[in-house]
Amino acid sequence: MNAKDAIRQTLQLSQMVLRRYLEDLTDAELFQRPGPGCNHLAWQLGHLISAESQLVEFLRPGAGVPLPQGFAEQHSKETAGSDDASQFRTKQQYLELFDQANRATLALLEQFSESELDQPGPEQLQPMLPTIGSVFLLIATHPLMHAGQFVPVRRALGKPVVI
Repeated sequence: MNAKDAIRQTLQLSQMVLRRYLEDLTDAELFQRPGPGCNHLAWQLGHLISAESQLVEFLRPGAGVPLPQGFAEQHSKETAGSDDASQFRTKQQYLELFDQANRATLALLEQFSESELDQPGPEQLQPMLPTIGSVFLLIATHPLMHAGQFVPVRRALGKPVVI
């Protein structure tokens, strides 16, 4: 297995875990918060989509999925406390955008050679993500960072264990 294969498989695993946690949740249940001060699941989904698109854009401007107008702003730190469902999307809309963002990421990954993954990443990201490969690894693992917050919501709702 090479680095691109590992990134691709990690992204696919992250997608699978998140989808399993979401599959039986309703749109209304996406507004549950895993605990006090935590972001609800709808906000987290939008954040994941926005972040992935932005990271892809950092790597190659124009390669990220075009997001609906105002989408990134609706899922910014400033809106994290909002419970107004009209300001967010449906589960289906999030999943469609998530899939589009993932396809854009995978398409961009194919444009890089193995050796290019070792090249310096975007300057503004280098303190945390020093290489192009490390940016792709963050994209691939970011959903798993949030997946742990989906479990307490599932438990509070009485949903079954899915993984």
